[in-house]
Amino acid sequence: MQRFRRMRSLQKFAAVHSSVYNHFNQERHLYTRENFKLIRNAALAEWRQLCSA
Repeated sequence: MQRFRRMRSLQKFAAVHSSVYNHFNQERHLYTRENFKLIRNAALAEWRQLCSA
């Protein structure tokens, strides 16, 4: 929090970071490599679709 000069800047960053982090946080240790890659690719494809809209 010390790097943000304004509380509003921190709130904007936190809002964007949480949505991105929650979308891509797949907890790697719970999946096999193949399943993790499939889930990650699906999340990335969905993210690209959301960004292009």
